Amino acid sequence: MAISYAILCPGQGAQHVGMGKDFYTKCGASRRIFDQADEILGFSLSKICFEGPELELQATDVAQAGIFVTSVAIYEALLELGRLPQAPDVAAGLSLGEYTALHIAGVLKFTDAVQLVRARGQLMQAAAMALKGSMLALVGADEAAADAICLQATQAGVIVPANFNAPGQIVLSGAAAACDAAAKVAQTMGFRAVPLSVAGAFHSPLMDSAAQAMCAKLEMVEFSPARMPVMSNVTAQPHGDAATMRQLLVQQIIAPVRWSQSMSYLLGQGAKGFLELGPGRVLAGLMRKIDRKAVVTNISTLDG
Repeated sequence: MAISYAILCPGQGAQHVGMGKDFYTKCGASRRIFDQADEILGFSLSKICFEGPELELQATDVAQAGIFVTSVAIYEALLELGRLPQAPDVAAGLSLGEYTALHIAGVLKFTDAVQLVRARGQLMQAAAMALKGSMLALVGADEAAADAICLQATQAGVIVPANFNAPGQIVLSGAAAACDAAAKVAQTMGFRAVPLSVAGAFHSPLMDSAAQAMCAKLEMVEFSPARMPVMSNVTAQPHGDAATMRQLLVQQIIAPVRWSQSMSYLLGQGAKGFLELGPGRVLAGLMRKIDRKAVVTNISTLDG
């Protein structure tokens, strides 16, 4: 797969009050996306994105929909303004962002994608409330060290690697007591452990109820042939057929996000540049840790 440039779509955590407002105000294509999302969802997602309150925007069921819609609105603005250098060769998204990538690639219709993302957020929020969990960032650890830490901490409860964000940046997820135990184990092994402010143990077995419910919702949606390859967070490889896509999107809720491996795959395929579409600069920051020579252009504001 020869790659000139790839589109990158952020996941939960990139949200902030005011995201997408400048695009909505000055670009008709973006305005249509936000207005359509408000109509589909039956509430003013745009108002929450633009004005808050912050607490409401941070809720999983709102944040995921908000980031998806903002990213799509930015993409549509670039198309309308003729600012995309050329059609992208591949799309990738971090966790939630995988749905954005699938929409941009033509796999999911906007109406279906908005409803799926909203449902995903609601289901993950419900799972988080039912089984209290936490997440913990390990600084400096590799996959083998993360596995060893989890193995020692499992006596306190379920805990697994959840995100391979970049070399030396791995996130663990699981029961709160197990995360506490893992932090102590990590310290004895010489690694720094940073508790994350999250609603629950995402990308862990504690999300199983959300994954099972999401399976039924994905079966009800049409998956069209992709216009470009889309990376799977689970396999760190391009997606295959529709049936496999559905399976991997279900598995993605409980499996680790292999972002670092996905980006290494694209770089190995000759990717020359990356375009990050959406709020924040999280993915650009991660790429600096994966490969400092990679060129990432971030588009999160109209001025940008």
